[in-house]
Amino acid sequence: MKNDLETCAEEYSALLDQACMNVGADLFEDQIEIFDLAMAKARFSAAMSLANHSGADHQDLATYFLASTLRELDRLLLADPNIYGLSQSGITGKDAINEALKPENVIKIGKQYANAPLPGIHLASEHEIIRKTFSDFSDKHIKPVAQKIHNENLLVPKSLIEPLKDLGTFGLSIPEKFGGLKPDDREDLITMVIVTEELSAGSLGAAGSLITRPEIIARALLEGGTEQQKNKWLGKIASGETLCAVSVTEANAGSDVASVSLSAAKTEGGYILNGSKLWCTFAGAANVILVLARTDKTEKSHKGLSLFMVEKPSSESEEFEFSQDSGGRMTGKAIKTLGYRGMHSFEMSYTDFFVPEENLIGGDTGLNRGFYYTMKGFLNGRLQTAARACGLMRSAYESTRAFATDRSIFNKTLVDHPLTLRKIADMAGLISASRTYTLDVAKKMELGGGALDANLVKLFACQSAEKVARDALQLHGGMGYAQETEVSRHFVDAKVLSIFEGTEETLAVRVVGREMTAN
Repeated sequence: MKNDLETCAEEYSALLDQACMNVGADLFEDQIEIFDLAMAKARFSAAMSLANHSGADHQDLATYFLASTLRELDRLLLADPNIYGLSQSGITGKDAINEALKPENVIKIGKQYANAPLPGIHLASEHEIIRKTFSDFSDKHIKPVAQKIHNENLLVPKSLIEPLKDLGTFGLSIPEKFGGLKPDDREDLITMVIVTEELSAGSLGAAGSLITRPEIIARALLEGGTEQQKNKWLGKIASGETLCAVSVTEANAGSDVASVSLSAAKTEGGYILNGSKLWCTFAGAANVILVLARTDKTEKSHKGLSLFMVEKPSSESEEFEFSQDSGGRMTGKAIKTLGYRGMHSFEMSYTDFFVPEENLIGGDTGLNRGFYYTMKGFLNGRLQTAARACGLMRSAYESTRAFATDRSIFNKTLVDHPLTLRKIADMAGLISASRTYTLDVAKKMELGGGALDANLVKLFACQSAEKVARDALQLHGGMGYAQETEVSRHFVDAKVLSIFEGTEETLAVRVVGREMTAN
């Protein structure tokens, strides 16, 4: 028999679905409503995931998070139901929401997680071994150097990259037959998710994001590459022999990938690149850059784009230049950023730069199909970004829990204050819901589904990371604002998560909204 909160959740879910069907006639004019609905759908999906996976020890947390989610849905949908074409109707079981959100219940949950670890995630034994391996690696090798890398804006040191190569980190999404760790006959996105989370708990910029570029390139090659290209590149990427970067964004083409203008003109034996790119992370150290370029200037949309594997010498400098004997030139200059340091993000320029035709992904078949190969990689990249957010949140939370336990204010420890306990309860809910939902989506995608959920979990986990990092800094007070503390790094790092792999706004409206609404 369903309890009142479960019944309430079903009714709000039906209202949310109805609202989605009633708006969205115009993705531009209706973008405020679509954005709000997309974010609500993301949070509700995460709340249900947590509710479905919580054991008895953590049921109170799941109930609290679901109740707070339903209250937000109520404010969105029923404060003015006409906005979403809904009629004012009574919701069964609202008393269950109010009961779960009583201050005394929130304080109880806050006390529980102030004095105990977050809920674990349920993994098969082989995945738990992998998780523990990378957790230990993160504690031993990444965390001790993470703050120095951030404060001094250093490049990820070889002392981190080399052992990560030995662990097979760069081959998580590459089939075994090409030298990777992924089984040849099935997906294993769960391994990718848990490894990403553990590395990101050490550092987002210096570790957690190292495997994003191999993930995107591997997916693009597996989707559209020729057998010759797969054999040439995948093994080298898996071993870490070839470090890589991805270059899609331009000054006027960020989340709007179809607006890419960097040109690739056909010439004898290959193509000539002319134009510039922004935010090419790890471009200096990389040996090869996956470049999205326009090969058909008559097409102004995504249909005229192609993908190229652009080779270059590795450089540890924040500025580099590479000239070809033919006169072609490639330059890169690192962009100064608030956070997300360790890999450096570059502004790139290509002037008459020659790329051999065998480096066009898919060969003749892949001409003008680069957008589709890119999106295949980005879909998995969004799932991975959710895992990156989970790792960052966990680290921020644990730092805060330790600080709040030791810090005294007004003759009481910080963790004894009810407002602190509410923040801890909220943080625990956001993190736990993000982790369970990310794993759920990974399982769906392994079975060939989960495309919408991959976008939803990216929206939810990244927004949650911003909230958790903000609360973590706030609870540290003045010390949280000091550059020497970890939470200041978590705060600035968290912001980038809602920007890359599709900005929050574009992803919610143009991707999720298009699929979620009647359009």
